[in-house]
Amino acid sequence: MASSAMPLLLVLLLASPAATRLASAACASEKFPAGRAYATCEDLPKLGASLHWTYDASKSSLSVAFVAAPAAPGGWVAWGLNPTGEGMAGAQALVALKGSGSAAPTVKTYNISGYALGASSPLEFPATDLAADAAGSGGKIRVYGKLQLPKGMKAVNQVWQVGSSATGGAPDKHAFGADNLSAKGKLVLAGGKAAASPAAAPEAGGPAASGGSDSGAASSMAPSGGKSPNAAVSTAGVSAPALLALALVGLLATV
Repeated sequence: MASSAMPLLLVLLLASPAATRLASAACASEKFPAGRAYATCEDLPKLGASLHWTYDASKSSLSVAFVAAPAAPGGWVAWGLNPTGEGMAGAQALVALKGSGSAAPTVKTYNISGYALGASSPLEFPATDLAADAAGSGGKIRVYGKLQLPKGMKAVNQVWQVGSSATGGAPDKHAFGADNLSAKGKLVLAGGKAAASPAAAPEAGGPAASGGSDSGAASSMAPSGGKSPNAAVSTAGVSAPALLALALVGLLATV
């Protein structure tokens, strides 16, 4: 009886929420340079991106690190907050353009009012500590910044994007695949938690699309809590790996 029950226990453990969270917490493995640490991280649902952040409610300041790979070598990555809608139009974005050779990526700010990006423009949210590096795994670029948000802000729409090329120091338009069009969600600041989920309806547009309009279509974005990079994944106070190890020991003991 015991030997037949153990394989079932193993299956249940591997399918448990704790084991699932352990496997999905890829953002927690990101190693940042000295002096850069973040309280929370989230694996964003599209484009293989992740967001790391610390929100200081007393100062209404948001320190972030956005991590994503450009769509092609020489491309760009972008992340921003949109206090006016759910698409790119109105977004306050940080854009990192891949540097030539070993040069560090260049960070530019864009207050996106349309779909033809040229010169950098100041954000509605004062931005400081802007930097980027290309030290992420898999060719990923990491964009850093600190945003001064309005007092009392508890949640705000966020958008992110990747592109394959730039012209004259400005990002060219990105692809219009399903993942690109759904790269938006909600960032919940209250209590240090966050949410990032794809919008239900895609938008026609992008950070550097030529022409077109942002429909601002309504979307269903159910909040999901962000992960603390240092939080232990556990079930009833025991970590999932420990439970799995115990189960394996029990299985061997019954053979």
